[in-house]
Amino acid sequence: MTDNVTRAGTPYQDAIRNNVWMHMSPHQALFNGGEAPVIVRGEGHHIFDDKGKKYLDGLAGLFTVQVGHGREQIAKAMYDQTLKLPFMPLWSYAHPQAIEVSERLASYAPGDLNRVFLTSGGGDSVESAMKLAKNYFKLVGKPGKHKIISRATAYHGTPHGALSVTSLPGLREQFAPLVPGAHKVPNTNFYRAPEHLAHDEKAFGRWAADRIGEAIEFEGADSVAAVFLEPVQNSGGCFPPPPGYFERVREICDEYDVLLVSDETICAYGRIGDMFACNDFGYVPDIITSAKGITSGYAPLGAMIASDRLFEPFGPGGDETFYHGYTFGGHPVACAAAMANFDVFEEEKLNDHVHENAAAFKFTLEKLKDLPIVGDVRGEGFFYGIELVKDKDTKESFTEEESERILKNFVSAKMYESGLYCRADDRGDPVIQLSPPLTVGQNEFDEMEQIIRGVLQEAWTMF
Repeated sequence: MTDNVTRAGTPYQDAIRNNVWMHMSPHQALFNGGEAPVIVRGEGHHIFDDKGKKYLDGLAGLFTVQVGHGREQIAKAMYDQTLKLPFMPLWSYAHPQAIEVSERLASYAPGDLNRVFLTSGGGDSVESAMKLAKNYFKLVGKPGKHKIISRATAYHGTPHGALSVTSLPGLREQFAPLVPGAHKVPNTNFYRAPEHLAHDEKAFGRWAADRIGEAIEFEGADSVAAVFLEPVQNSGGCFPPPPGYFERVREICDEYDVLLVSDETICAYGRIGDMFACNDFGYVPDIITSAKGITSGYAPLGAMIASDRLFEPFGPGGDETFYHGYTFGGHPVACAAAMANFDVFEEEKLNDHVHENAAAFKFTLEKLKDLPIVGDVRGEGFFYGIELVKDKDTKESFTEEESERILKNFVSAKMYESGLYCRADDRGDPVIQLSPPLTVGQNEFDEMEQIIRGVLQEAWTMF
């Protein structure tokens, strides 16, 4: 079947219509003559469809393929591990691959974040952190601390608990009622800052951080367990933290005995530059949640990394058990992929590459600000969002109908048709998101900018 599909494409489309339930995807168009793109191969920072067309992978799959596609070094490590030990759970047992990857992660993490709980992915890591926060406070005599605070428009995963931390109504409403006790505060979108703060990024950061303290006081510090924040918030279009923001959030969490969780499902493993983005922004959280780039997507794996303090009730000084786990958490083949992935990072100095080229990526994308449809270009490292507006002077956004017509029905498809796989997202104000493999350089920056420029120039004529 694969050979036929590569030549014609049709058998795959029939099977998609009849059998495949795609994730986060409307299927209706597929039954009215539409087709789902079928990607059959990846090589370096490019992907290829079933018709043989080549695309620049401007999203690293889904913020994931940090080292690029087709790395034989990682594939061989996985193959060798499959022959040696294809599976073993971490339920009261350990295996060398989980031990080695845990040691390595602890060495990358800041402060005393030495306790690595391996999971199957990002949502599982967030779910694990929620459970640990609640469990920990029960064990230290503060059982009322169970509420979670996160930011507006934030996305933290789809498991039922993690979905409560997520702030996107469109993803939540179908599955209500959710886990109670999740509360939202303003995010760090400086482009949409209140008027009195619109010209002072540091003051805006202080204001946004203080809203977290205000929420803790309103709910009662004896009821709040944790604050979940991404270093650069993904959903809504790559909101970086203003200067001083995380320093102030850390002070607030310490003052009220609330855990600071750095959700780095996207931002870890070089996406911003360092292995953990909290290092880039100079703060030490109590927990890091991560996944995606931990294996560059070659196998499913995630990690919740906790401070020694949070492990104390479960360690030599206590007699408690954290009754939580996943069958495939810390899968030996996935751990082997992670170790080989980290080897590539270190051998090719990819973290340094991002740090050294981040300014050039930003400069290249900011050229797009001369277009009337581009309101803002923001992000950090190799993670950027381009916000589209109807009026640059007033920052007026598109109506829901306009966003559907222009962003979803034209921009997204036209980018792909033009050879760039990226993300057009309207969860919040309309944005184009870029998160390429960490192997790209100026040639790819220019290619992305040129494709986006051409598509947006055409999109503007649709008004």
